[in-house]
Amino acid sequence: MHAVILAGGKGTRLLPYTTVLPKPLVPIGDNHSILDIILCQLAGAGFTSATLAINHLGRLIRAFAGDGSRWGITIDYAEENSPLSTVGPLFGLRDRLPETFLVMNGDVLTDLNYADLLTTHQRSGAPLTVATSPRTTHIEFGVLTLENRRVVGFTEKPAFTYRVSMGVYGMSRDTLQPYALGQALGFDRLILDLIDRRLFPATYDFGGFWLDIGRPDDYDVANRDFAKLQDLLLPEPVRTLVEAR
Repeated sequence: MHAVILAGGKGTRLLPYTTVLPKPLVPIGDNHSILDIILCQLAGAGFTSATLAINHLGRLIRAFAGDGSRWGITIDYAEENSPLSTVGPLFGLRDRLPETFLVMNGDVLTDLNYADLLTTHQRSGAPLTVATSPRTTHIEFGVLTLENRRVVGFTEKPAFTYRVSMGVYGMSRDTLQPYALGQALGFDRLILDLIDRRLFPATYDFGGFWLDIGRPDDYDVANRDFAKLQDLLLPEPVRTLVEAR
């Protein structure tokens, strides 16, 4: 099983931390970075190889991750010469990728079962499978329902729950074929393009723990609560397996 980790962003939302560190290397707790946790989880889930797509401060990511032997995963790199968004780096990897693979942002903190997501994608026959998590938005106003300029309903400060993308995907190599090498493309545009072509992506609905560390609020929560979260994110079997390797 192979994973592509998107680790090339500038992490502007996490400034000033990302002035000196790429976002995947910002510390979580006392002993880990986000990338360290992700690679531990992938190794524990049975992944044997990963490609790190790097750009901003990529030399630091290379120095940290090396060839992946620390985690028992073979790591190679794809370095962008210009910003290619989140899907664009994959176009130059087409000949190096297996038929199906995992793609994920390098700032995701979750206990999602990556292997099950990839297996589910393989079985779905879809061009793309999007891992989703529920998020609730609270409206801080009274919301009116209108008909013909009359108020026919009123809800005080309602809450709406949506399914949002977690930044983790199962993908098929054939999905990349229509796009040109060097084209900048994000997952938002890819999903809309697939919908327009009636090649509808599948979803992998997840109800467990998930934080987007690119958001300062989520990063603060991760550091504040990491002592409680460590056994969830890095359960003993995962730590033992990685240490044994």
